[in-house]
Amino acid sequence: MTTTSSDVDVVLPCLNEAEALPWVLERIPPGWRALVVDNGSTDGSDRIARAFGATVVHEPRRGFGAACHAGLTAATADVVCFCDCDASLDPSLLVPFVREVRGGEADLILGRRRPQGRGAWPAHARAGNLALARMLRRRTGLRLHDLGPLRAARREPLLALGLTDRRSGYPLQMVVRAADAGWRIAEHDVPYLPRTGASKVTGTWRGTWQAVRDMSRVLGEAPGDAPAAGEPGDTPAAQTPGETPAVGRGAQ
Repeated sequence: MTTTSSDVDVVLPCLNEAEALPWVLERIPPGWRALVVDNGSTDGSDRIARAFGATVVHEPRRGFGAACHAGLTAATADVVCFCDCDASLDPSLLVPFVREVRGGEADLILGRRRPQGRGAWPAHARAGNLALARMLRRRTGLRLHDLGPLRAARREPLLALGLTDRRSGYPLQMVVRAADAGWRIAEHDVPYLPRTGASKVTGTWRGTWQAVRDMSRVLGEAPGDAPAAGEPGDTPAAQTPGETPAVGRGAQ
């Protein structure tokens, strides 16, 4: 792993993931850059990330979407990947995703989580995800089964989507706006492991309900709500000051 500019940046939203970080960062493919977006950790996650060669981005605004977008705006690589920082997903699985994006086979690749072992995916979290996937299919016509966080796409088209959600709806908004812009979206199975530590989103019914509520709001967007510049290959419009955080994720 390298901290210099690379062809691939991996955005890793992080809130108190000190225990999981070493496992995750050791699996970043060689030559790729890990962007650990610290969302107010109190367990020294930022120090551990630096010790393992990651670039640390600080995002004081709490929210999964705030962390992801801070990482996206801090990225400089042509291809940007996203991966949870809790050791539930192996970032090395992103290698074929990037290959497909670079090869023009798809514009956005998503990982369909396949739980490995008991406790990898609580029943309430899986039920919420299933319901949202069904609503997504009705909204976009895409035959997707999961809204998993493991994904890859080109940076400039992602920025051009003009993503605005800064909470749990961010991953879904990315898919909805990409679909509205005519992107080719693919889904591949990936093993989903029991996470290290407590979940900030889907570890409880309340957290799951909040995530479903955030995402349901995103599904209510009309196709015209997304910027016209969201097609792959477009250059994003200039952002106004304060629209995105300075370099530097949060309670979902």
